[in-house]
Amino acid sequence: MEGISKLLRTSGKRRLDKTRQSYSVLPDGLCRRFSLADINTATSNFDDDLVIGEGSYGKVYKGFIDHPTTTSVAIKRVDIKSRQIFDELRTELLLLCQLHHPNLVPLIGYYLDDQQVILVYEFIPNGTLSKYLHFQEHVCDPLSWKQRLQICIGVARALHYLHSGVKHSIIHRNVKTSNILLDEKLEPKLINFGDYKMGPPSLSKDLPRMVSEVVGTVGYLDPEYAMHWELTDKSDVYSFGVVMFRVLCARSAVRRELETDEAHLATWARKCIQEGTIYQIIDPYLKGKIAPECFKIYMDIANSCVRNKGKDRPTITEVEVVLEHALELQESADAAREDVDPSGGDQYKYPIVEYTCIASPPEFEGSLESEGSISDSDSTTSAELSLDVAIESPNGQ
Repeated sequence: MEGISKLLRTSGKRRLDKTRQSYSVLPDGLCRRFSLADINTATSNFDDDLVIGEGSYGKVYKGFIDHPTTTSVAIKRVDIKSRQIFDELRTELLLLCQLHHPNLVPLIGYYLDDQQVILVYEFIPNGTLSKYLHFQEHVCDPLSWKQRLQICIGVARALHYLHSGVKHSIIHRNVKTSNILLDEKLEPKLINFGDYKMGPPSLSKDLPRMVSEVVGTVGYLDPEYAMHWELTDKSDVYSFGVVMFRVLCARSAVRRELETDEAHLATWARKCIQEGTIYQIIDPYLKGKIAPECFKIYMDIANSCVRNKGKDRPTITEVEVVLEHALELQESADAAREDVDPSGGDQYKYPIVEYTCIASPPEFEGSLESEGSISDSDSTTSAELSLDVAIESPNGQ
């Protein structure tokens, strides 16, 4: 027995030494390395009153660094319970240190030891896009159509960067409105890279399919990926298409209490497009405020994004270009309308209410269940809750 105990102690010490070697050789200069004392000061020794979110890996705290200037930050603390968790977080850390884009939440720095990983992010004050699509009086104002277009463009730019602007393409795998934060200027910031998948060099003309266990959120999940476990950049495009419909209609991606064909937003929206009734299901706040030509091309590209087969969907770069054109059309129409009615009381008329897009392939009828990690939630709680942590709510969508 004494020999076995000694063997176990020796084995444990070797694993611990291996972990220490791993965190001691992280590349310097990629991002700021904090001391544990810095983190304790920033969070008042991890005061529970500062907790703003909690996920499967750990808690997120609001903190303050660089006294006396006091910069607000979001601090994600994860206890290392296994070597696998450590390796996953170290990989995520190395990735985040190298991503720099105005529409991604910046990683400011980190602390790492053999017991925990602590990531320090810029604090994004205005919450998630979900919160604004389910706005409540005295909490936030509804977003204008122009603001919604600008948010969609920002997210498309972030995905464009991930798919083709870095050395190796990155597929996010969980694009949804609760993973999009809005800053003080309502600029979108894509978050939560815990489920990302790294692909081939981004200079590849066509990103090949990768076999991968299914990860994502019901209602946003690419049906082709769900059925065949074949992942491409077009899986993110599908999820983004659902985001576009959510932005337009201000309803959840999944509503289980509704009739079958209405339960999934993407399926319901495509049916309404084909029947010429899409205008009837948009956010009532937006009615009369969207320029007809802008509305038409927005619907065309959103409908293209959620086609059942990835090869029939546009690239995110193509989506970005179309959305920028849609914004130009809206701004031009708004300017012309203001010349006619400076008071802004006039509304757009919709001769295109019966407009339909090009016929789409038959709807996906399979089950979204799989052995992978599929979330059944699109939480509408505060932005801070979602910050790079898988926060799930049984009631939110």
